[in-house]
Amino acid sequence: MTATASDGTPDPQVGGDGDGGTPADPGGPSEPSGQSGSSGADESFQAIASEMFGVDPGASRRKKTRWAVVLSVRTVLTFVCGTLAAALIGYWLSGLDTPKQNEKQKEYDASQAPFTVFTRPEQGDPGRPWVMVLDRELTAAETRKLTSSRDASVTFSYLKALGGHPLSFPSVMENAPKGYPSTASNGRMEVSDTFKLSVLSTRAAAVSIDDWKVTDVVCRDSTAQTLVALPPQGGTTYQGIRLHLPPRADEPVLTDDAEGQGEPYFDTHYIEVGGGQPSGGLRVEAIAPPGQSCEWGVEVHYVDAYQKEQWLRLKGRDGKPLRLRTESVPLNPRQKWLFGSIPWTPCHLRQLKDPMCGLL
Repeated sequence: MTATASDGTPDPQVGGDGDGGTPADPGGPSEPSGQSGSSGADESFQAIASEMFGVDPGASRRKKTRWAVVLSVRTVLTFVCGTLAAALIGYWLSGLDTPKQNEKQKEYDASQAPFTVFTRPEQGDPGRPWVMVLDRELTAAETRKLTSSRDASVTFSYLKALGGHPLSFPSVMENAPKGYPSTASNGRMEVSDTFKLSVLSTRAAAVSIDDWKVTDVVCRDSTAQTLVALPPQGGTTYQGIRLHLPPRADEPVLTDDAEGQGEPYFDTHYIEVGGGQPSGGLRVEAIAPPGQSCEWGVEVHYVDAYQKEQWLRLKGRDGKPLRLRTESVPLNPRQKWLFGSIPWTPCHLRQLKDPMCGLL
């Protein structure tokens, strides 16, 4: 039923085109939204899956699903078996190559330097008896400062700062064989120029140093002009070896306070490095003749796990033959001071005749 105006003209109706006419025709029948696209995609996927798995496209969805599961499991099993087979083949091949690799590793290890050595002078222990030598005389001011303290540590540090070279009293050899000397050739106490010898190796197999000998000894008169000493009141024993320059028979000898003290060190001992033990070392007490300063080298005999043995000259960090310097106390120093158990004693004064001055 259409509403009419009072003059009989029909009222305009609101349409889709906004011109007051009738609504526009959408242009044909409409399809339900979202149904046609998804249905087509499902059918396309099923067709592809059927072709890939070899299943009749007309088969039921249940049958297609069953085939998909079966073929997926088969694919996984094929991949796992292939991977396992490749791993087994690789392991078998590596097992065949292991002897060659081991042989190459041995060749490489044997080609490396058997060891390297480092030496470091012992810095001295202010708390133990010591001797300090200097290549010059002390000034009056330095002498006053030196003799103003009775503290051995303070005196030691002061002399080191002035350029002093520390020497030590060697180990007491109470258990050494009879006839082993404990005094210098002039009847005074011996002193040693002590250093630590470190041996290092990167070899995978062990290397053993079982002997050594001193070579190319050159001695000259000591240039030291001042001597300051804290004499011992008793004996002390250190672990290591001792030798004189030039070496006496069977030296170096063992200094340890144990069985074998004073006997040839390498008769019963050796230095082993490599094979999991990267370093070894010795404390060496070297004793120069009284009033002498000596330079010398060392050759060592070694054997390794590859049945190689030889004598080898030790070299320094610069690759040149190692030269060791060993000092002794001067015979007639211009200044000679003793202290410790006695007051500061200037042994260089001619009018002074103290029995302690004859110790050094």
